[in-house]
Amino acid sequence: MKYPAGSKTVFTKKEIDYSNRGMNLEEDINLSNEYYRSIDKAYIYKKPTPIQITKVDYPSRNKAVIKEAYFLEPSTTDYNGIYKGKYIDFEAKQTSNNTSFPLSNIHKHQIKHIENVIRHKGVAFLIIRFTRLNETYLLEGEKLIDYINNNTKKSIPHSYFLKNATLLKNEYRPRIDYLKIVDEILEVDKK
Repeated sequence: MKYPAGSKTVFTKKEIDYSNRGMNLEEDINLSNEYYRSIDKAYIYKKPTPIQITKVDYPSRNKAVIKEAYFLEPSTTDYNGIYKGKYIDFEAKQTSNNTSFPLSNIHKHQIKHIENVIRHKGVAFLIIRFTRLNETYLLEGEKLIDYINNNTKKSIPHSYFLKNATLLKNEYRPRIDYLKIVDEILEVDKK
């Protein structure tokens, strides 16, 4: 654009970064769990990954930096806790894929862990976010196991989530009210 004094103002198209629309799934779940604890509804926590620290730099006591560490054992799932006297255990995953959720995002030992939780009458599930679609689903552990046992595909199609999972709406408090769906699961288990 040219102005009378001859100076130019150049407008450039700004790139839009869609990578962090809103908050990430883990942060949404952590905020939801904090809210549940604050109202004494449930006590569900993110599990720490067990690591062995092998090298630390200590420039000063309050500035220690871990330089080298390794995983002690494979982690199970991301979250666990107690709700209405029931053990709750779940994995949270995000995918930028619009059409499916790659099963390679879930490790065999995590699937085995979900099976064990179900076998012992706990409540196990996945919370999956399709980031580009801005959709978050709760998929019950039993439906995940059934899909894996009855399909040879390396991913779960988005259409499967539409039919077999529950869409979780983004809210204010809690951010993701996944316990609404857990209530439904517990009611079905009573019958």
